[in-house]
Amino acid sequence: MSKAFKLRENADREARTFPPMLIAATRIADTVIHGLHGRRRSGPGEDFWQFRRYTPGDAAQRIDWRRSAKSSRLFVRENEWAATNTLWTWVCPHERMQFQSDLAMVSKRERAVMIALALSVMAVRAGEQVATLAGPDNPGHTSASLTRIAEFYANPDTSGPALPAHASLPRYATTVLISDFLDPVDEIREKLHHLASSGINGHMLQILDPVEETFPFSGRTEFHEIGGNRKILAGRAEKIRDQYQSRLHAHRAELKLLARSLGWSYSLHHTDRPVHSVLLGLYNLIAGDSPSQQYSKAG
Repeated sequence: MSKAFKLRENADREARTFPPMLIAATRIADTVIHGLHGRRRSGPGEDFWQFRRYTPGDAAQRIDWRRSAKSSRLFVRENEWAATNTLWTWVCPHERMQFQSDLAMVSKRERAVMIALALSVMAVRAGEQVATLAGPDNPGHTSASLTRIAEFYANPDTSGPALPAHASLPRYATTVLISDFLDPVDEIREKLHHLASSGINGHMLQILDPVEETFPFSGRTEFHEIGGNRKILAGRAEKIRDQYQSRLHAHRAELKLLARSLGWSYSLHHTDRPVHSVLLGLYNLIAGDSPSQQYSKAG
């Protein structure tokens, strides 16, 4: 057997073990990052980046006394980001994320996992570490790390909590939380406040099926709770469309306010839309764009 043939055989064997969704995510990631350049953000590098106000928990040796002497406040000297950051992704495991209407080609969960994997690929290509917020593995920056993340997302525990568990992440870490975020806002706030209190950069991506947005039902319709036992029978479903959409828009407005209060970003994506636009938007956010200006419909 020739050396070239043996190498090809080994490559084929390795490819067969590579999760198919990760392969697709890699292709999407490569398309999005094509032509994009480096980032510039604050972090533990050597070159000066900016001053910011002192906050409890900052080391005293980081205070710039010369700058602080010009004001009644203390200021900390921040340097340009130069060390590897860690991107933590989380995809809601709740059973309702499996929902897929006739108007979408994928379920909410499939699209969420695709986005999480593509972002992880992009982070690794940028020299950063990646990990899952609820996964068993430590952060890594290799193809093996990506494979472990893909395998973790391929076998969700649908009996698990619909919101991320409390976790202590290092400062300068970035987390992207992907869910339909249809839980009560008070419950979401309690969970996310714990994460935000550690000073990490957070991004909320709400994923909805187009049916959940447009409510195109009419006539006698019975609605079943996914993962529950509740049922609602509507004699004329079109009569409650306005009320439903009003509540959905109010809920979304609360999510945006929550993200703003945490200093995080919020984006919306529908599963009948292309995935590239939302990835590009998240990539720009992670690369250091101001979250306070990013409360958009990403695609």
